[in-house]
This record gives sequence, structure tokens and C-alpha cells, in this order.
Amino acid sequence: MAKASMVNREHKRTRLVKQHAAKRAKLKAMSIDESLTEEERAKARVDLQKMPRDSSASRKRNRCQVTGRPHGYYRKFGLSRNRLRLVAMRGDVPGLVKASW
Repeated sequence: MAKASMVNREHKRTRLVKQHAAKRAKLKAMSIDESLTEEERAKARVDLQKMPRDSSASRKRNRCQVTGRPHGYYRKFGLSRNRLRLVAMRGDVPGLVKASW
């Protein structure tokens, strides 16, 4: 189990990303728009830097939905490898079977 503070931090980041997504996209588009003057583009870059760091989507970390484990994460299932193994052994994931040869 991951520390509760780390899981809560990720929830906060996710919330901030959703909250600031439209404004961030607008400022990013303005900062690379060739039709604007250099001063307007520079102002857009400064405004983008003034936004909260955690509102950037690249700062999010994929974590297991059950345990909060950050490593060994499978996007398709939203679980870490340990929890995915337990769920698969119980037969809760349709179509997923243990390999044996």
C-alpha cells in the first residue's frame, strides 16, 4: 500500500490538470502562434509559467487504483502487476488467463 499522502497528492494533481486544461491549451497555442507578435507570445509563455506546476499533465503519475503502487502499472487494467495477478487468479478479468506451457 502506498502512503496516503502520495495518493492524495496524485488526486490533487489530477484535479488541477482538469481544472486548468483549457487555459493551459490556450496559452500553449498562443506561445507558438507565428501570427502573433513576439511580445504577445512572450506574455503567453510568462502566463503559462505562472500557472501551478501540478496543473501540467506530464507531472501526473500512473498509480494502481487499489493499492496506489506507482511501479509495475498496467494501463489497460489500471492496476499494478501484483494486484493484477491476484485479480486474474480469482477470474475477475475476462479473457485474462495465466500462461502455462
